[in-house]
Amino acid sequence: MKIFIMPPNSLILFDLVERFGHEPLSLMGELRERVTSNEIEAPPLNVSSDDVKLGLKYAGIEVPSGIRGRLAVYGPLIDQAEAAIFMEDAPYSFGCVGCQRTNELAKLLIRKRRVPVLSLDYPENEDQAKDMVFKIKEFLEGLR
Repeated sequence: MKIFIMPPNSLILFDLVERFGHEPLSLMGELRERVTSNEIEAPPLNVSSDDVKLGLKYAGIEVPSGIRGRLAVYGPLIDQAEAAIFMEDAPYSFGCVGCQRTNELAKLLIRKRRVPVLSLDYPENEDQAKDMVFKIKEFLEGLR
């Protein structure tokens, strides 16, 4: 199954989803396509006029352009998602949590799709980390 992960560039969640036999929908894969594509002339901007229009599908014109731009990348991943894993209150070093408004809107869009969602608090010690991995494993095995 295709699993949307939040934060969308979390290597930890990406690895766990892949290890348990699912396809992680991640920001890294989407951005790789944009950076290596010959259609984009100015990396690291990686924004085309089509992206600007696509962002409007997920957020109205009154929403700040940075959020719309991120949703132009996140949105197609959200549309493909068959399930999702959200890590709550993660530190900045865990993944892309710098734009909290984008993350909240992405979570809302996922929940509106009514796909299975596992929401976990970021672990603060080794026992909590082991428990997190167990819960992710149990969730992913239950999706088959």
